[in-house]
Amino acid sequence: MGSLLTGPDGRARCAWVGDDDEYRRYHDEEWGTPLHGDRALFEKMSLEGFQAGLSWITILRKRPRFREVFAGFDPAHVAAFDDGDVERLMTDAGIIRNRAKILATIANAALVRGMADGELDALLWSFAPAASARLRPRELGDVAAVTEESTAMSKTLRKRGFRFVGPTTMYALMQSTGMVDDHVEGCWRAHA
Repeated sequence: MGSLLTGPDGRARCAWVGDDDEYRRYHDEEWGTPLHGDRALFEKMSLEGFQAGLSWITILRKRPRFREVFAGFDPAHVAAFDDGDVERLMTDAGIIRNRAKILATIANAALVRGMADGELDALLWSFAPAASARLRPRELGDVAAVTEESTAMSKTLRKRGFRFVGPTTMYALMQSTGMVDDHVEGCWRAHA
């Protein structure tokens, strides 16, 4: 597979999009776009954790249901989930039914709830490298899976008690929230 794929609209995109409409929409509207706000970043962190070991398209297709059953990823609501909520989530086929990931999301919500307003946003974005320090990937093979920044973010979050925040997962978070822009050279979003 090459690094670019031209879609039905004539636009060249990062080839990982393939021919899936939802991936195309995600690529065009979200991936690599700066995202701020504690709730929004908590949601992305949680979904990236659920994605570990799975394809991202699986998470995208289940995201509406995730938002429903996780109270819009409001950290205060999620932190209050109890054993009954865990069991309810474990029987919901609309999400990823992984007990460890569900428990981690609840525990992570409690940690976010204990932070000052804007603290999660500031913490996560403190690891974003300066745009001028990064070279745009020329090919998909040039896109990293882990970086020094994602490793440092992971270590810091783990020290604070967060779970399912490994360096690879945190790099995916950095990509999805625009902390890094890994649209390959030639992609219409590369200089948008």
